[in-house]
Amino acid sequence: MNIKIVTKPFDPWQEIQQFQKTFSDMNGKFGATSVFVGTMRDFNDGDDIKGMTLEYYPGMTEKQLGQIITEAMKKWSVLNVLVVHRVGNVFPDDAIVLVSVWSSHRGDAFDTSRYIMEALKSKAPFWKKELLVSDEKRWVRNNTDGYKN
Repeated sequence: MNIKIVTKPFDPWQEIQQFQKTFSDMNGKFGATSVFVGTMRDFNDGDDIKGMTLEYYPGMTEKQLGQIITEAMKKWSVLNVLVVHRVGNVFPDDAIVLVSVWSSHRGDAFDTSRYIMEALKSKAPFWKKELLVSDEKRWVRNNTDGYKN
């Protein structure tokens, strides 16, 4: 398991490749890699957004993410997990979060990835302040429910 909080833009696909290279003991053992990349969009709650500041609680955030991943790895058969989360100033089209899960089978990879992402959105101490096109700033109060259709 690896958790990274980063302050600069990151390439999710490069992160996956680098991480996978460091775990040669997984070679031949995984049949599935589930990847979720969350990207900043330019709208929210009916308003146009031109940027956002993501804040977090250093130390506590990583600890909470570690607990979420540990819980997931107890529920499903998983070989490894990578979570990268951006903080600081973020702009539309920037990657904000990467959740990547390696498993022998796709079901475990899919289920683990979704569980981690939904728990991260509801339990991990991250705060978002949006910058609207009108230059108004506002805190994001609610996360969208990832289970709604």
